[in-house]
Amino acid sequence: MTIYDFSANLLDGTPQKLDAYRGKVLLIVNVASRCGFAPQYAGLEALYRRYNDEGLVVLGFPCNQFGFQEPGSEAEIREFCSLNYDVTFPMFAKIDVNGPWTHPLYAYLKAEQPGFLGIPTIKWNFTKFLVDRNGNVRRRYAPTDTPEYIERDIVALLHEQSATEPRTVASG
Repeated sequence: MTIYDFSANLLDGTPQKLDAYRGKVLLIVNVASRCGFAPQYAGLEALYRRYNDEGLVVLGFPCNQFGFQEPGSEAEIREFCSLNYDVTFPMFAKIDVNGPWTHPLYAYLKAEQPGFLGIPTIKWNFTKFLVDRNGNVRRRYAPTDTPEYIERDIVALLHEQSATEPRTVASG
């Protein structure tokens, strides 16, 4: 099983296979509009705009499990993100990231990169997972880790050659 075996609905309800992002570096984030970390939307959008042409895609997954900080409808989430942070990266419909209704993608992410002391649960909004171009979950970041802090790891992955890319061999 890889990250590409999962799908989720976009904010407009359209099913989206993660296979569509094959060959991209992904930053997957559970987000919430009323969270104290919501200003990170600006940094996430800045990263997306700066590195999208090089292969970065930020994927936002709204979640209402932490302090009920994402109570709105998908339309309200879209409006909030657009008006406040001009978000253009893909945003998905609300999901659960913990508990009995955990979205399968998040069950996989947590199994691949458990949290502090190996505890797999997501502690709060804006937990981030960095996925390489081959679909490997490379790192998990805490909600307090800002997009600016993560940027150097993103750049390193963007410049890493994918195992699926042809390698050039010098002849001589």
